Amino acid sequence: KGILVIPIMMALLSLGGSTFGMSEEIIALYPVVISLMFVLRFDSMTAVLILFLGTQAGYIGATISPFSVTLAQAIAEIPGNPLLGLRTVAWAVFTGLAIAYTMWYARRVRRDPGFSPVAASDQALREIFAVGSDEHPGFYGRDRFILAAFILTLAVISWGLLVHGWYMAEIAAAFLALGFIAGIAAGMSPSAMAEHFVEGLKEFVYAAFVIGLARGILVIAEAGMIVDPLLDVLSQWLAGMPTWAFTTLVLLANNIITFFVPSSSGEAALTMPVLAPLADLVGVHRDSLVLAYQFGNGLTNLISPTNGLLLAGLAITRIRFSQWFRVILPWFLFAWPVAAVLTAVSTTV
Repeated sequence: KGILVIPIMMALLSLGGSTFGMSEEIIALYPVVISLMFVLRFDSMTAVLILFLGTQAGYIGATISPFSVTLAQAIAEIPGNPLLGLRTVAWAVFTGLAIAYTMWYARRVRRDPGFSPVAASDQALREIFAVGSDEHPGFYGRDRFILAAFILTLAVISWGLLVHGWYMAEIAAAFLALGFIAGIAAGMSPSAMAEHFVEGLKEFVYAAFVIGLARGILVIAEAGMIVDPLLDVLSQWLAGMPTWAFTTLVLLANNIITFFVPSSSGEAALTMPVLAPLADLVGVHRDSLVLAYQFGNGLTNLISPTNGLLLAGLAITRIRFSQWFRVILPWFLFAWPVAAVLTAVSTTV
């Protein structure tokens, strides 16, 4: 019944992405989920689909995310959340599609390991995580304590994000505290804990470096004034069109802009001041543009080589971007028309 891990985890991750904007938090979960997937006879690509596609499906169908929906609505001067009902439907649709696709892929890999495009690289990854070793010491009280501490840490982080506005510094402190608790429970000396910490950190240094490079692309685009002329041209193209064509082209425009500005909050700050007045000219509610923006940003970040969070996950799992692109492209091509239909429907609500 290990396949049931996929819908349970993805539904929770998607809910986090939809509500409090869960995204960077998943980086710390990769080692756990990779190990679990190997034990269940899946592959590392399944782990990326669960973690990244799971949270990204929630971002695409965001309902009250402060980093996309709330911010964009504030910039566009939209009171309340008039399309919350449609957003909830969109969240359910995209989450269901993501879960169905991941379960189909995982079943194919379990039935035929040769179907996996990462079968070769997973051999080395299995050695890193000691999966397949015959040395299984059992599951004792201290293991249960560490697992309970891990679950409690996730609950504390969720509480801090929702109630106290925690972000990366507080989340990092919580995981660091969890590391100390786990080390003490495992009977490690301070030196052993430090050595294990450095050993584990090696898996994330490259990912952090890649995130910095991806961020550099946005810095160049802004400093070189590349984004503003792009928005000006798009605004001229989109004016005076039928409502369904207008929302569809806004969706496509946000797909393009996301390549230059992967950040949902950064894209909202750049596009909403320009596109929101256009909605008034065409006779479309401004929140329809916010919907198109969140769909465009979330979908493009699934396939964009400038998305640092995606590249970080691929770096940890040793998966090449081309391998990920081939796996996720069919889902993207199916989900994009669904997004276009939902944005068109939003103009009639």
